[in-house]
Amino acid sequence: MTSAATSSFDQVVRSSERRLLRIGLMLSGNAHTAEDLVQSVLARAHRRWGRIGGLEHPDAYLRTMLVNEFLSWRRRLKNRELPLAELDETPTTEDVSSRQAERDTAWRLLATLPRRQRAVLVLRYYEDLPDDEIATVLGCTASTVRSNAARGLAALRAELGAEG
Repeated sequence: MTSAATSSFDQVVRSSERRLLRIGLMLSGNAHTAEDLVQSVLARAHRRWGRIGGLEHPDAYLRTMLVNEFLSWRRRLKNRELPLAELDETPTTEDVSSRQAERDTAWRLLATLPRRQRAVLVLRYYEDLPDDEIATVLGCTASTVRSNAARGLAALRAELGAEG
């Protein structure tokens, strides 16, 4: 790999790493898992940077890789690990800000959704992507994105209603 390609990779990583970590965190609900997802994606991207670096928007390609990696982990872990119904982090007795409380509630609610619905909602509302771009990232149709979003939002509404 040439030094120009390495430099380009380094620049893209520096400019998009925090965003990728935030997306990974919103998808997984766990900071450690988010770091693992991003590390795995960046390691694979580095090996293929000659091709990826030539794309018009390599950062968008990295985002797609991250979502696909998140979705594929379910298949790999399905038979080896049991998913937790709750997040690993338990609330403390400390006085927490309302922003942190809202973030915890959002993670807890997102964790109740199937991975595909969670990915659609994160890409739609967190990344502010239109349905056709989400469909491209997930490799499905825009109508599938809309139905996953509708089902996910309905499930979240039902969960919020059940909590009072």
